[in-house]
Amino acid sequence: MARAKEFDPDTVLQQALELFWRRGYEATSMADLVEHLGIAKASIYATFGNKQEFYAKALRRYLDTADPRIMAELSQPGPVLPAVKSLVERYVTEAAEDDQQLGCMVVNSAVELAARDPGVARLVEASWAHLETALTSALMRAKAQGELSADADPQALARFLLVFFQGVRVLERTLDAGIRLRDAAAVALSALR
Repeated sequence: MARAKEFDPDTVLQQALELFWRRGYEATSMADLVEHLGIAKASIYATFGNKQEFYAKALRRYLDTADPRIMAELSQPGPVLPAVKSLVERYVTEAAEDDQQLGCMVVNSAVELAARDPGVARLVEASWAHLETALTSALMRAKAQGELSADADPQALARFLLVFFQGVRVLERTLDAGIRLRDAAAVALSALR
């Protein structure tokens, strides 16, 4: 008869996500995971796989919680530009107020692992493509509703905003990037006319 798990896999995955997010993949050893999670190494392997697989599952969990919120905001009926501008402002405010300097786990993963881990690269690209598509769709609606000028290129604007958002999350990891973030947000907002 198989033993029942003495831990909640969902809770453990969330705790692992928080550790990986705070420390990164390379700086988090299996021993760190065992200590932080309070479960045996064999249980980690049996439930989540090796460290690389565990990290990918944690990143997927992050994406499952972070991406839908943004998509919901951008797909609301009515005027579009207020939602897009609010997203720009929220990114900058969150970054400026991040005392822990965690940044975004997707950006952190891209910087640390995407060049050498195809699985992480696919997750990062899928997240970015999803955001770009949502922004493009929202900006196309904005153009159709007369909120953007007739010569605006919704896809180019969406790509600009995607790059802006990822840059904000990189600067979030640094000390006192507030003035840079505010100035960049002002430029981003001025592009939305």
